[in-house]
This record gives sequence, structure tokens and C-alpha cells, in this order.
Amino acid sequence: MLSTLTSRLNAFCGRHVALVLSLFILLCAGSAWLSLNQLGITTETDKLFADTLPWKQKNRQIENLFPGEKNTLVAIISASTPEEGRETANALTAILAKDTLHFDRVDQPDANPFYSRNAFLFVDTKQLEPLLDSTISAQPFLGMLAADPSARGLFGTFTLMATAIRSNQPIPASFNTALDGLTSTLNDGLAGHATPLSWEKLLAGGMSEMGGHYQFVVTHPKPDFTSFEPSEAATEAMRTALDSLPTIKAGRAHALITGEAKLSDEEFSTVAQGMIVGLVISFALVTLWLLLAVRSLRVVLPILLTLIIGLLLTTGFATLAVGTLNMISVAFAILFVGIAVDFAIQFGVRFRCQKDETGAPLSPLAALDRTGTESGSQIFVASLATAAGFLAFTPTNFVGVAQLGLIAGGGMIIAFFCTLTLLPALLRLFRATPGDSLRGFTFLKPVDHALRRFRLPVLAIFAVLGIIGICLTPSLTFDADPLHTKNPNTEGMKALTLLEENPLTTPYNAQVLVPDAATAERTAKALSKLDSVHDVLWLGALVPDDQQTKLQLIHEAADILLPTLSVPHPAPTPSAADLRAAALKAAHDFDGLDAKLSPSLKALHDALTRLSTAPDATLLATNEALTRFLPTELTQLKTLLLSPTPITLETIPADIQSDYIASTGAYRLVIHPNGRMSETKTLHHFVQELESVTPDICGPALEIIASAQTITHAFITAALCAIVAIALILLVTLRRFLDTLLVLLPLLLSSLLTVILVITVPEQLNYANIIALPLLLGVGVSFNIYFVMNWRVGLKEQLSSPTARAVLFSALTTGSAFGSLAASAHPGTASMGRLLLLSLGCTLVCTLLFIPALLPHKTDKKH
Repeated sequence: MLSTLTSRLNAFCGRHVALVLSLFILLCAGSAWLSLNQLGITTETDKLFADTLPWKQKNRQIENLFPGEKNTLVAIISASTPEEGRETANALTAILAKDTLHFDRVDQPDANPFYSRNAFLFVDTKQLEPLLDSTISAQPFLGMLAADPSARGLFGTFTLMATAIRSNQPIPASFNTALDGLTSTLNDGLAGHATPLSWEKLLAGGMSEMGGHYQFVVTHPKPDFTSFEPSEAATEAMRTALDSLPTIKAGRAHALITGEAKLSDEEFSTVAQGMIVGLVISFALVTLWLLLAVRSLRVVLPILLTLIIGLLLTTGFATLAVGTLNMISVAFAILFVGIAVDFAIQFGVRFRCQKDETGAPLSPLAALDRTGTESGSQIFVASLATAAGFLAFTPTNFVGVAQLGLIAGGGMIIAFFCTLTLLPALLRLFRATPGDSLRGFTFLKPVDHALRRFRLPVLAIFAVLGIIGICLTPSLTFDADPLHTKNPNTEGMKALTLLEENPLTTPYNAQVLVPDAATAERTAKALSKLDSVHDVLWLGALVPDDQQTKLQLIHEAADILLPTLSVPHPAPTPSAADLRAAALKAAHDFDGLDAKLSPSLKALHDALTRLSTAPDATLLATNEALTRFLPTELTQLKTLLLSPTPITLETIPADIQSDYIASTGAYRLVIHPNGRMSETKTLHHFVQELESVTPDICGPALEIIASAQTITHAFITAALCAIVAIALILLVTLRRFLDTLLVLLPLLLSSLLTVILVITVPEQLNYANIIALPLLLGVGVSFNIYFVMNWRVGLKEQLSSPTARAVLFSALTTGSAFGSLAASAHPGTASMGRLLLLSLGCTLVCTLLFIPALLPHKTDKKH
């Protein structure tokens, strides 16, 4: 009955070409309008999972209470000196704050006065004491610099050194680093490329790098959702602003742009580019294989048009079914081409092979009728089973694949109807005819005989491989880190890689929400004791330890230094002549002291001597380089010394408190890890240790682990549902348990062979490529159905039949589509393509070698 229905549908469409084409033109127009006006795409990886998941709900709670970290665009600035880095960040912040067209909010986290005013209190007491002692010992020099913040005043301090040496007073060895820095700046100026001197490094030494090497400007861009890259305009505005800054132009500072918004744009750009290129390559290769398969352009063109129209209708269906594609479901286009082409090839090859009793080609209309009778039911069963394999993923919590399953499942039904309605009409329109020399691979008849003759050894070999696959299955590992599927060569990912090197800026942090300050303090102490934890940042962590001791040290230093630093009327800016005279005097002051000078002072003496004879322009440029940041550093030093007060939870500014205390009164703890969290084992250890203290952790670290568990569970559940659904469809349509088993066994075996290859190649499973597993079910079941249904009607020589020819070329076209994914610049898409090729290869081996040996030999059936 099924064959009769499909045959009548096929024959009707072959006889009413104009009606069928008109109907499809209307459907295509509707699908195109829907797709262009209603279909959206999201690049957010957290949209790949259901919002009902407990870990998603915990993350959503944090995001709602502390929204400042979502959808950000961040400039990461590195510079030759800390001062230039700050200067660049300040200038960028000022420019972007005025750009209300592209940005809602612009922040510079490190520029909060609270941190700069209380910096000494955040230094460990053991480090603070020698730092202040060193500063106090430099009081005479600081006094002269405060009175004359120029190279003239700086050269005057060298006279103090010379006087001390003549009096046999040693210069502290700790001065050598500063002297070397000064000499280096002098030599650069003499060479014609004066570079600014970092007074922060001179005065604070290694303490200047405690906060890291980078400055950050964090923005919240205004997304343009009419664009496929919503934050592209904001990114361009930020890049333009950066390129206009003097430090960037001079190469003294560099900036990379990253953040969630940037990564999402880059993700879509890379994936979209790969998909477009992949589609073009796919259609080119599909055209080539189709020509080899049917050897007639009049058949190839209708098949290609059927594919294109089927893809357009499937896109329209996707618009109605999901509305918004995600980073996984967007792959449906190439996958449709790769799988749906199988139905068209089966139909096209059989159409070309139709002959009458004398061996002459049938008339086109008669060939279409017979092709519909022979292949219609097989294609229908294959499309139903393939659709069931996809649709089994729809109810899972892995929304990314659930959407893909729904779209691809619907696409398979659409492909079936297009193959049995549109394709016959197009074949008549293009006046396609059966071929007089086209047949199956007759040279494979000896292989057919050998597989039947050595049936038991062949089955034994596959049985052993199946057992190996079962044993290796527990060794499969899953990497759910979304960063591992992104292109590491994009700007955003390069910046993120730099951030991972510092535990304080790593994107792999964890967070905990607790009800009050007391609980926050207990939890922070417990977490801080863990080996995998670098630090726990919460509001209480901003209350420094040992404040009384530190305050006393600061007050003592202030009593000594502030009178020296507070100069009401500093000396005026020196002229070139003033600078020359000061350099010459400082050089002469060291004359006759060569035996007492350290190597650092000897180098400084030589530089001063040469500078005293340099041109005026060189003197002025060197003065600018030496003292550009000196006034700012002296002012900052006075700010640090001016009456610091104890810090308590209550005295921390409200804008900082809002980063750690929610509107509900709950406290947030941010936990930074030790080790390289991009390594799966290290990340798992970090999360396990945190959960041993509290089960309520959330944030990026937990999201990666939890999403892996969600995906694994979803695929186990969906795979079982798919197999059951396929089995039921086969039982209903084939109406024999043995025939159903003969279709399913090769399907399971190809899955186990794929496991072997995944582990031995190896190919790491991730959330992007794991969709190869449902595709394996979809592709494999259709190939198996064709062979088993042919066997049911008495076909013994499977490999030399037209079906085998169609299956082989179908596999080649499908492999071409999947192979185009493997060439993508996006690692996730490329890994998807590689895994699809591996699974397709295993499916083809099972179809062409295992099934012919598995099928019982029926001597009572005729070919």
C-alpha cells in the first residue's frame, strides 16, 4: 500500500508539472519572506541549554543581581610603563564616555579613587615597611625633585650623591636599579628616541606590578540587533578611539578588544564565514559527484534545484519552529545538503537505470512511474527513520541540539516530499531520460560473492571490532569548554588567553551567593584554604589586615616626607641652557671619583657628560622623557601619605559595594583559581574542591562542568529514544522483527566503530561536534534501509546493484558537505566536520561490507 501511495504521488507530479512548480514557487516565496524578516541568530553559548536547569538558574540569579559583567566590550591595554598604560586607559575612557551612540556605560575599574587613595593599606606589612623605609631614605632627593620637578632638579640630586661619596658615605645598593633606569632614559634621549621614564617603577620597584600588567576599560555597548554582529559598530568605535591615542600611535601602548560581546561577534563571523564557504564548496562537490553518479546534466540540475528549494523550505520551517538559530542549529543548512541529497540520488540513479524487458531505456514518464514504485517507499521509510533520529533530541535540555533535531527532523520530511513531488516535475521540465549504459558497479560482483562465501569470518571480525568499541566507550571524554571551540587567532581570544595567565583576571572563576556578611566571611575562609584556590574576592577582602600597624607606619613616613613634598611654588620650567648647565655641573661633580663609583654611577657620569654637549632639541626631549610622569607620581605619593583612615565594610564606597552586595542584601564571593583552568583535569579538580565546601557555587567554572554533564545526559537519553523510535518505525513499516534487527545492527556497529576512531585518532568530543552522533543515526539508517528492503524483494548482489551505486555517491556527496565543515577556520565547526567524516566512513564500511555479509542468503528469491 505504501509503495502504491508513493507511486501515485510521484506519477501525479510527473504528469502535472506546471501545477507542482507553481505550488513550490509560492512556498519558496513564503519561506524566503519568513526567513528574511523573522529568522534571528544568537551567538550566546548559554542559550544552548534550557533555563530550567538548576545550574542555569543559579547563574541567572547572579547575572540578574550583578548585571555589570554581561554583554561587555573590554579594552585590555598594555604599555611600556604603568603610567602610559593608565594614561591610555584614562584617555580612552574619556572618549568613549562621550559616545552615547554606541555605549550605555563606560567604566575603568582600576581608576576608582578608593584604591589609589588606600594603596599602601593593601600592601602586606612585610613589604610595606621596607618600601616606606626606602622612600624615607630618598627624602633629600624627593625634596629637590618636589622643589624643581625637571631634569634640572633631577641632575641636582646627583650633586648630593657626589658630595656623599666624597664624604665616604656609601650609596645604597638599592639605588642601582633606579640609577640604571635613569641612565637608560638619558642614553635613549641621546640616541634621538627619548622614551618616558617610569617613576612608579623607580619609587615602588616590583610593587608597581602587583595589580598586573594590564589596564582595563569595560564598556556596555548598545547592540544593533539588525546586524548579524550586534556589537560590531561599538567595536569599531572603540578601535577608532584607540587608534587616535598618542601612546597607541607611537607604539608605546597596545590594546586588544575582548569581552562577551566581542567574542559572540567573532564567533558568529567565523562560523558564518565557514558555513557560507562550506555551502559553496558543498554544492560544487555535490555537483561533481552527481555528474559521476547519473552522467546527465538534465538529471543533475533538477537534483540541485530540489536541494536548494528543499533547503529554502527548511529554513522557512526553522523560522516557524524556533525563530532564532543558535551556534549549533545554524549548521542545519550544510547538514541538510549532506543528508537530503541521499534521497535525490537514490531517485535519480534508479530513474537513470530504468529499462524494459528487452534492456532498452524506458520512456521518461514510464521510468518516473517505476522509480516511484521502487524507491518511493524506501525513501519514505528512510526519511521517517532519519527524522526520528533527529527529533529524539528535541525534548532534551541541550537546546542547541534540540533545535537542530527539530529543524533537521522537519527537513527530512520536507526532503522526502520534495524528492517525490518536485524532483519528478523538474525531471520532466528538463526532459531527463533514463541512461542506456548506466547500471550498478558490476565489477563488484566478485566482492558480493566473497562476502557471502566468507560470511562467518567477516561477521566475526566485525563482532570483535564491536566488542572493542564497547570496551572503549567508557574512555570517551567530553570537553564542554566553549572557549576551546572558538578560533584562537581572533583578537578577542588572544586577549582572553593573556587574561588566563593571571589568576585575578582568568575567565574561569567561580562565584557563590551567601545571605549575609558573617556567612560570607566563614565561606571565604574555608574556600581560601583549598589548594586549588588562589584567592576569594568579596567585600570583606577589601578590608585590609593589620591596619593599625600599617597606619602607624604610614603616619610616621608622612611626618618625615610631607613637609619635604609640600612645595608651594616649584621652580619654573628650565630652558635648554639651564638643562645643559645642570648636566655639566652634575658631570663635573663626579670628576675624580672614578675609583669610588659603582658601575651604575660610572654609566650615569658618562651619559651626563655626553648630554651636556648635546643639541638643545635633544636636551629638551630628554627633559620631557625624564620628568613627564614625575609631578603625577609626587602628587600620588602625597595622596597616599595624607591622613589615611581605617577601612571598614561600611566605609567602602557604594559603587564598589554594589559589585559585591546585591539589592537583596546577599553577598557575592568571586573565587579565583590556581593553575591553568583551560586544562580539563585542573578545572574539574577546582570545581570538586569548591563543592566540598559549598554546593551553591556558580559562574563560568561550574557552567563548563555542568554543561558537560547536561550534554552527556541529553545524548544518552536521546540516543536511546532515537533507537527505540527508529525501531518502532521499522517494525511498523517493515512488519518483520528480523528485518528491523538487520537495519539496527549495522547502525549500532557503526556507532561503536566511530568510538574506536574517536579514541585512536584522537578526536575530542565537544558541544559543537557531538551532533555528529545523531547524524550518524540519520545517515546510517537510510543506507541500511535501502539494502535491507532490496534484500526483502530478492536482491542478492547488493554491491553491484544501482542502490549501491547510489549509496556510494550519496556518501561521497554527504562526505563533501561534511568535509567542507572540516576546513572551517572555526575549531568547533572544523571538529564537527572531522567527526562527521569519521562517522560517515564507519557507516559506509558497515553498509558496504557488514550488511551484505549479515543478510541471510535467500536461495528462493530471484533478482
